Amino acid sequence: MRATWVSLAVLLLAAPAVAGSGKEGRPRLNLRATPRITFSPAMVLATAELSDGQAGEEFYCPEVLWEWDDGARSAHTSDCPAWESGAEVERHYTARHAYRQAGVYTVRVTLLRAGRVISVAHTTVNVRPGVGDMSADSSF
Repeated sequence: MRATWVSLAVLLLAAPAVAGSGKEGRPRLNLRATPRITFSPAMVLATAELSDGQAGEEFYCPEVLWEWDDGARSAHTSDCPAWESGAEVERHYTARHAYRQAGVYTVRVTLLRAGRVISVAHTTVNVRPGVGDMSADSSF
C-alpha cells in the first residue's frame, strides 16, 4: 500500500514538469486585448496566440470563435489543404470589435476542430463612458 502511495506521489510531482516542458507538451492559448482600458465608443484588437508546445494536426486549421460579451459573436474559418506531416500550424489570430457602450467585458476566443473545442482563452476589457455615452452608471 505504501509503495502505491509513493508511486502516485512521484507521478503527481512529475506530471507538471512533463505538461509544461516547452516543445513536448500541448500549446497554451493566450489572449490579449488592446487597449484593455479605453473610452466608448472603442475599437479593440484581440490577439490570440498559441505558445510553447507542439501544435500538430489537432491545431491545424481550426475554426476561431470570438465572443465579445456584448451579445456579439464572430467566427473565422479557413479553407485549408488536408493535413500533411510537417504542415505549418497558424499560431496567431486577430480580430477587431467595436464597443459602443461602457462596461466591463470578458472577451473569449475558442479554437475548434471538427466541431470539438481544442482550446479556450479569455481576457477583460474595461470600457469607460466616453463623451455622449448615456449608458454610464455611477459605478464607473
